Amino acid sequence: MTVQWFLKPARLIDQADLDSARSHQLQLTKPPGSLGQLEDIAISFCGWQKSLTPSCNHIQIAVFAADHGVCAQGVSAFPQQVTAQMVHNFTSGGAAISILAKQLEAEFEVINLGLISAIDDTDGLLNRPLMAGTKDFTQQPAMSRETLFAALAAGARQLNSAADLFIGGDMGIGNTSSASAIYSILLKQPPELTVGPGTGVDKDGLARKRKAIYQALNRHGEQMKTPLDILECVGGLEIAGLVGAYIACAQAGVPILVDGFITTAAALLACQINPSVRSWMMFSHKSAEPAHTLALDSLKAQPMLDLQMRLGEGSGAAVATPLILSALALHNNMATFTSAGVSES
Repeated sequence: MTVQWFLKPARLIDQADLDSARSHQLQLTKPPGSLGQLEDIAISFCGWQKSLTPSCNHIQIAVFAADHGVCAQGVSAFPQQVTAQMVHNFTSGGAAISILAKQLEAEFEVINLGLISAIDDTDGLLNRPLMAGTKDFTQQPAMSRETLFAALAAGARQLNSAADLFIGGDMGIGNTSSASAIYSILLKQPPELTVGPGTGVDKDGLARKRKAIYQALNRHGEQMKTPLDILECVGGLEIAGLVGAYIACAQAGVPILVDGFITTAAALLACQINPSVRSWMMFSHKSAEPAHTLALDSLKAQPMLDLQMRLGEGSGAAVATPLILSALALHNNMATFTSAGVSES
């Protein structure tokens, strides 16, 4: 990969394909627009796949995992060892995303980009550690620019370009603090509006999270002029991996279903780095994390679901995926007014 690979524009979407799909929707035996977002989903897939009969047979779910040095500030309700323990839970099939991936018959893998301790190889786990967790961003940049570029490239390399849909997931104790810092910078909002409960911290824990982000903003504020600067100073290795994967998806023409709070932080950064990526994204659900609504609004995104979820892992996106399958089944198989002998209005 060239150093600036992430600036290459996304694959173009032909407006004619979208227009044909809209015309087909108008011929189906239903009032125009009566299937709401399901119609929009189908039309988008027609444009992405350059086909009037799109499919979603190959779903790829990639969960990026890494630890966060900011945990030293007491920002999480769980110890950092839980990241590695949850990675084991993913690969052994006991986690929510593992069960949902199996239900969807999806390609599923976990990528270790930087746990604080070594973890044994096992089926479904790709060990690609770049460092033993990020540095504490209240004291120094989370990672070097060299490590950031390596994390972006690692994320891009995980894409299976034959996939019909890509879902990125996250695992990393402390990563809601990193995401909240990213939201504060990109959305120009104070930590009081971007810090949420995460894994369930109490009132004192929330105060520590806000304080940590204020410290990071004060320490690195002058250095964070670009999205890459932000990732370097307050990002996470798994967040950078997601950014790289999202950009690679759009460049390869693979639709992206964005999950929740952490992955939307990555989506924001990916769109800031390469604005053409946005046209390849759908958003699965509105997280119970308060700032997620602000992020969705900034991306002009309409989430499919609002189930008050805040688990991460890619779980919300996996739950929303059957809606996509339904949208495509309706688009491809419903009778037209002509074929059904039904009078139009």
